[in-house]
Amino acid sequence: MRTAVFRRQFIHSSDRSWSHPFLALVVLAGIVGCGGKSGSSNADQIAQGKQTFRYDTFGDETKWTDTLHLDQVIGTVDPTTALKVGLKVDSDALPAAVVTGIQNGSINLTDPATTVALLKLDAVVGVKATVSTVNGKDTITRFGVTCALCHSTVDDSFAKGIGKRLDAWPNRDLNVGAIIALSPALDAATKEVFNSWGPGRYDPRFNLDGKNGPQVVPPAYGLQDLHSITVTGDGTDIEYWNRYVAVTQMGGHGSFNEPRTGVWVTNGTDDLVSSVLPALQAYQLSILAPAPPAGSFDPAAAARGQQVFAVTCATCHSGDQFTDANTRLHPVSDSMGEPEAPGVPSYASRSATKMYRTSPLKGIWQHPPYFHNGKAATLEDVVSIYNDRRSLGLTSDQQADLVQYLKSL
Repeated sequence: MRTAVFRRQFIHSSDRSWSHPFLALVVLAGIVGCGGKSGSSNADQIAQGKQTFRYDTFGDETKWTDTLHLDQVIGTVDPTTALKVGLKVDSDALPAAVVTGIQNGSINLTDPATTVALLKLDAVVGVKATVSTVNGKDTITRFGVTCALCHSTVDDSFAKGIGKRLDAWPNRDLNVGAIIALSPALDAATKEVFNSWGPGRYDPRFNLDGKNGPQVVPPAYGLQDLHSITVTGDGTDIEYWNRYVAVTQMGGHGSFNEPRTGVWVTNGTDDLVSSVLPALQAYQLSILAPAPPAGSFDPAAAARGQQVFAVTCATCHSGDQFTDANTRLHPVSDSMGEPEAPGVPSYASRSATKMYRTSPLKGIWQHPPYFHNGKAATLEDVVSIYNDRRSLGLTSDQQADLVQYLKSL
């Protein structure tokens, strides 16, 4: 019943175009490089991909505005509330007068008009809005989202939630479901599902299979030379998943077809996705995993932990990327994230492969919680779960050293 209600509201009767709005679990990852390009042309392609990642909606305003009517809602939300649900502000997009006004309090961060002003400045990360003058007042008339909404954050260098962009870092503060649930177009049952997800979680298949099992928003950095680019390894390059997210989740204009899951979605009569995928992939593959902050781990303990890792973990978390995902996928029984929480379907069972990849570990310090569903809150929890489930027999000191090594990656 819930699936039927959801699809009536999200799938256009004539072209099956309306699958659920959001980027969520993931735009990203990949392997195809830019071989054959000169350094100059490759740099141009990466620059183009950066613009796409940050600012291209693929025409998804028809989803967010015409279907969900979020343009009517966002303009009533003040910046303080927006920051609380995880939206981020790019400080580099703020004129000096605005910076001064925020600092001295002359710009009111509890006034929804300030939200509209920030959107007009193109300063809200991952959000694109057309602001027009209506009856003498700045008003949001079109609203859309970009890849950066879920897969970027800021460094908080100006204030909490306001700072310089950190592209490809997962926004684990973003309450995707709560934002979507503001839509006046949704019924109560669908809003209840969205509100159940919580910050940093998103279900990229709910709109297609009607099952509710939100996953943590993954990082999109450190994906060079990887073939299985999603947690279930559905696609062999980043373009596969970028197309999936752009079309089936964001509502961008184009098509996505996956016979293994029976998904076939077409939005609009034009294609605003295909032509930008190569550059988008090139940019994402240029983003390295962030190095751990200075002083964030104990080097001596990490050195000891590396020896523990070599014996207990390196069979699967192998090679420079700390994953065997390029050579094999794993059955559900190998996943430490399974079984899911009571009443939640296996995420792998909803995928094209029905299996899981071994997650790459570079930058793992940056993005708790862990496993595909966020089952482990900390790296200490990760090591403890593996020690128990795999009967590794690690002492408490060995576990502590292993945690320090993971923090060093």
